[in-house]
Amino acid sequence: MTEQHELQAAIEGLHLRYQSLTDGSVATYIPELGKADPEDFGISIVTAEGRVFETGECRRPFTLQSISKPFTFGLALEAFGDERVARHVGVEPSGDAFNAIELQDGTNRPYNPMINTGAITVTALLHARYGDETFDHLLDRLSAAAGRPLEVDEAVFESERRTGHRNRAIAHLLLNFGVVHEEAERALDVYFRQCAILVTCSDLATMAATLANMGRHPLTGTQVFDVTSVKHMLAIMFTCGMYDYSGEWAYRVGVPAKSGVSGGVMAVVNRQIGIATYSPRLDTRGNSARGIEVCVELAARLGLHAFDCLNFGSSFLKVVL
Repeated sequence: MTEQHELQAAIEGLHLRYQSLTDGSVATYIPELGKADPEDFGISIVTAEGRVFETGECRRPFTLQSISKPFTFGLALEAFGDERVARHVGVEPSGDAFNAIELQDGTNRPYNPMINTGAITVTALLHARYGDETFDHLLDRLSAAAGRPLEVDEAVFESERRTGHRNRAIAHLLLNFGVVHEEAERALDVYFRQCAILVTCSDLATMAATLANMGRHPLTGTQVFDVTSVKHMLAIMFTCGMYDYSGEWAYRVGVPAKSGVSGGVMAVVNRQIGIATYSPRLDTRGNSARGIEVCVELAARLGLHAFDCLNFGSSFLKVVL
């Protein structure tokens, strides 16, 4: 009988432990998201060498939502360079909700690209460069990170576009201050569409592993993202990726991560593993309640925190992987 791998045993134990957690609610402010099954729950880990460990609903499609934000930020850095992007969006945590309608005093820039004001700005920058080909460009690169062709949930896209009045208000505020170009509405459609890209928990862990592997897909070997842009993507995920829970996440988990209101959480252990969870019950900050608890316990059990005083995480993973 083959002995079960330690990581597989760990995630199966966590899945069993937190399956009964019913805290939080499925997002309903985008009507189509309210149709998600609140009992869906998956955990997936993909290593930088391409080994896969998963349990639960890891093949159930859900939309990326805000997890698209670090990827589009990275593409903007590659297209324009850090200095140009910094003229349009900052890198400071805001401490506000992800959909807050607020800009930095003095500069009128969004605080960072992980909240809606900043993400819409980044997408508008890309739209100014690529025009009608912007979304195809985004989808190609995200598909390369997942290692398979991704698609859009057209029903979610239409639902977001039909009810996204707050994001439309943000786009016009940005236009008023000259932060985005005149085709703000068309850029906003690209933003809605990027949020509606369908992935699975397995895809998300693979995308995280691509970032962990310095931008190179662990299975296909494709260099999906530039190494320098990956560094900046991981930095902004570490400081701003979990909405107004980002500080506590850095304190408790200590790795770069991004969440989305469809229930996904993506975390990256640099040069080691990509972690993904899917569970659509959200806490009051818009993060997956089960996903948070799984990642907190994984970090503690495996020593993943970047500043763990014993610094045993990396050496542990090298042994078990």
